[in-house]
Amino acid sequence: MPPRRRTDPDAGRAALHAWVADPDGVPRPALAAAVRWSLEELADRAPGHATEVRVPPFGAVQCVEGPRHTRGTPPNVVETDAATWLALVSGGLRWDEAVRAGRVRASGSRADLSALLPLALVG
Repeated sequence: MPPRRRTDPDAGRAALHAWVADPDGVPRPALAAAVRWSLEELADRAPGHATEVRVPPFGAVQCVEGPRHTRGTPPNVVETDAATWLALVSGGLRWDEAVRAGRVRASGSRADLSALLPLALVG
């Protein structure tokens, strides 16, 4: 059973579209909605508990099939800021470019999300 969504999908997509249209001008509540919706979408598309994706301060999800961790820091962690995450999600930034530029911190054998991103190409 997929996890229950906390962000309305229509509101999340609208927030992502607003961010793509004006990344510097989107209000903080819309930024938060776009990040949370996209994290939930990632968890729906790549269910599992092997990798934790963190976009502080807005949210984190566990995703990707593989060994489940139950205590402490997970062995596979991805962490980035909201602007980088939304650029990856929307197709404005490629995974390898973000990692090479140090905009994404990814550790562990299941922390490469290049096959899962972008989630939604918007324009």
